[in-house]
Amino acid sequence: MGDAPRQGRERMRLVWKGVSILLTGLATGTALMALAALGGRISTPLDILSHFAPIYVVIGLVTGLLALSMRRRGALAASLIAMAAGLFLIAPEFTRSTGPTLPEGSPGQIKVIQFNAQRTNRDLSRTVDWLMAQNPDVVAISEARHDLRDRLLARKWSPAGEKGSLMIFTREPYLRMVRPDVAKASELTFVNATYALPGGDAEVVTMHFDWPTRATFRHQPRGLETVVKQRPPSRMLLLGDFNNTPWSRHLQSLDNRLGLIRRDRAVATWPAQILGRPWPLPFLAIDHVYAGPGWATVKVERGPWLGSDHYPLIVTLAPVR
Repeated sequence: MGDAPRQGRERMRLVWKGVSILLTGLATGTALMALAALGGRISTPLDILSHFAPIYVVIGLVTGLLALSMRRRGALAASLIAMAAGLFLIAPEFTRSTGPTLPEGSPGQIKVIQFNAQRTNRDLSRTVDWLMAQNPDVVAISEARHDLRDRLLARKWSPAGEKGSLMIFTREPYLRMVRPDVAKASELTFVNATYALPGGDAEVVTMHFDWPTRATFRHQPRGLETVVKQRPPSRMLLLGDFNNTPWSRHLQSLDNRLGLIRRDRAVATWPAQILGRPWPLPFLAIDHVYAGPGWATVKVERGPWLGSDHYPLIVTLAPVR
């Protein structure tokens, strides 16, 4: 009879030890990745790790609380390092300026929408119905299919870039399309056109970066900078799937070089679904909207699930008087 309690205690001791090892391993691994991500300031491969900064903070917080309750000092120290490094990466996004602001109802308001519709989206009707209900002024669609284009054309919307996978849709046709001269080596996919918007003419540009893990991505930010520099910047609108989060060195560098102001702040848009089902907790902010200093921000929102792996990004702007 005396062996059974002893064996039970031994099993519990082994389970407790295993949990402690797993906890320490998870906290240490997360801390090492977060510290490596700090090296993204000097290394493009390490900068890829910076995109997961919010995850480092969350894991560090959870493992830290567990380590504290289990009195595991090593795991606690690693957890604190993971949180500190993650917060260091995220902090600049919350201290930068997002430009001038105006209240809702300001004269000349426009609504612009950036949305990666996904090539494999099986629910385009949901997308079209939602867009019509929003009544936007400018819609930039990445991974646009021709059947989506045809449905929007049937609703009397006017496209720019209608033959490719990047399209701009507006209620009125564009005034002109002056294609910037960009080196083919940039491997940048973009569409641009000039529109009559409240307050005067405005250049609208949409683009789509490759994933930063691909070799083609290395040249694309410079290509985009070339595009922006060749068109009037004051009232420019730049929308796209940048495949870059605000805590990455590449996007922070673009923020400083483009001469435009990114109006969204840490709005996660990916993933919007997992295994074809809606996912309510996106953790990568990779869709962005920039505007020139001639625009003030009224509101920034994330839209609903529309059958894509991205959520739409909605930004309301008004002309600066």
